[in-house]
Amino acid sequence: MPRTVSRGVVALLLSCTLLLTTAACGGDGDAQSTNAAATPSSTSTVEQQKLAKTRFVANAGLAAGAAYQWIVKPYRAGKFKKGADGRTLALVKAGLAGAFTYNRLKAAVNNAKGDPLLSKAVVPLTAGIDSLKDLGTKLRKGEAGDADVGAFESVINSVKDAGKSAGAEVVDKVPSASQLGG
Repeated sequence: MPRTVSRGVVALLLSCTLLLTTAACGGDGDAQSTNAAATPSSTSTVEQQKLAKTRFVANAGLAAGAAYQWIVKPYRAGKFKKGADGRTLALVKAGLAGAFTYNRLKAAVNNAKGDPLLSKAVVPLTAGIDSLKDLGTKLRKGEAGDADVGAFESVINSVKDAGKSAGAEVVDKVPSASQLGG
């Protein structure tokens, strides 16, 4: 019998604890003032500009690294030619790299909008970046030629030059395979 009493006491204590915690959570007007105090404030324009350059450099660097590692370098080595060893895998990687590069270049252009000097340098390049939209598919299907790969390399170099002129030097950073596929 003492065991059932102790179980009853434990159950009663747990019930009271549950009631007290739920009662403490529900409040009248105080919850609104707490929520207002918890909302994050926006960062200053100086911080946004610094972060814009940093993000631009990171995204453009990943785009340049992916384009060089999985598109330009294999193309120059002849990996995309019919009958080449590992052609299928090279074409699939190039297709993924093309889509990844396009995505990162678009992100870099959006990041550049946070910095006045950088946005002026990158604005003329948006048409070139948009022209790369379908290149990933062309690469994956094996339909890309010298002109397509040359255009890819040209756009990457233009973005790097624009960043350098605005004080945000872009360095190639090869993304991991999981970043490329993710």
